[in-house]
Amino acid sequence: MRRRRVWLIIGGLAVVLIGGGYYLSYQKKHAPTEVSVAKVALEDVVAKVTANGKIQAEKKVDLAALVMGQIVNLAVREGDPVKTGDFLLQIDKTHAAAEEAGSAAALSASQSQLDSARAALEQAQGDFTRAQDNYNSGIIAAADFQHAQAALDTARAAYQTAVHQIEQSRALLNASRDDLSKTTVRSPIDGIITTLRIKAGEVTVVGTMNNPGTQLMTISDMSTVQAVLMVDETDTPSIALGQKAVLTMDSYPDRRFDGVVTEIGSSPIAKDDVELVGLITTSDAINFKVRVKLLDPPPSIRPGFSVTADIITGTRSKVLAIPLAAVVIRDSPKGDRDATGRLKTEQGVYTVESGKVRFLQVKTGLTGELKVEVTDGLKPGVEVVTGPFKTLRTIKEGDRIKPMSEERRKAVEAAQEGGSV
Repeated sequence: MRRRRVWLIIGGLAVVLIGGGYYLSYQKKHAPTEVSVAKVALEDVVAKVTANGKIQAEKKVDLAALVMGQIVNLAVREGDPVKTGDFLLQIDKTHAAAEEAGSAAALSASQSQLDSARAALEQAQGDFTRAQDNYNSGIIAAADFQHAQAALDTARAAYQTAVHQIEQSRALLNASRDDLSKTTVRSPIDGIITTLRIKAGEVTVVGTMNNPGTQLMTISDMSTVQAVLMVDETDTPSIALGQKAVLTMDSYPDRRFDGVVTEIGSSPIAKDDVELVGLITTSDAINFKVRVKLLDPPPSIRPGFSVTADIITGTRSKVLAIPLAAVVIRDSPKGDRDATGRLKTEQGVYTVESGKVRFLQVKTGLTGELKVEVTDGLKPGVEVVTGPFKTLRTIKEGDRIKPMSEERRKAVEAAQEGGSV
């Protein structure tokens, strides 16, 4: 009897443990899924494109050497302000002055030749006139008249040659004077010497087809400043001229600057683009150049400053909006297919009704950074499931759910960012 009682107790405990295990397993399997939720509400939706770039002067001049020679006087330093016409540097003009003097002498000689040719032409014209009168009177033979005619034609040709020689000598003198004037370099604009590439004593070289020549300096007019941005090809179609932008710079960490889009590139940025040196990578990414004019640049701004711009591509005020994370794209549960045989997809959200989820198809409008406009399918106050991301991928219509606490939501998001969920 005693042994029988022990076995009964053991059997009872086993039943309790097994039953409890099955109960716990059932409860765990059918327990509500924890989700984060948000209510559909009227909000402002702002769409923007974020891009990085560099500050550049809207108006700048890169000065290059136009004549060859040694720099004998350099009057400016990098950072100096200059006005239009200010003296910048002097290139040795000995050779250019000698060329100018030689061209002037050649022009003088050509003028003398012209005077001589004119006198010879006048003489030949008189001889021909007399020979013509004598020939008509029968005094001289036809051969003498033809000789006078040929002498006149020769004199005319010599005179025309002298005229052309004068034009050639004058052109050479003008070219020599132009070369001489280019030995003195003056500022073409008001601005700041933002780059100085040469030193006194160096020899300048004139550019050729395969050689850019000596680059002297860059003068930038910093009164009008622009941000040259590198925009991804997927974002470029949404950008339009005149759109507003908000810019931030590492050089001014506590300030924000307003800007406006003034130019949108029509071809991809080249890998050797000088305006975006340091930002262009060797990857196959295709980017386009967008220029944004700063409306109120600070006086101390300089070309090359790093800049980040948020270009406002669209705004909607007081529209129905939901978190972007709530939007789900799923395959058609009915297995519907398009004309190509591909499985159709549908866009919607999971709403919360009596502790269960229900899928509703929605139409969306403007997409902001965190919110998206809902144009059809939802009403204000409806609760929608916003996460976690993995749950939205696996949840099914009719599943039981329960909203997770704020602390739990933050912990799940932190775990997902860390890659452990």
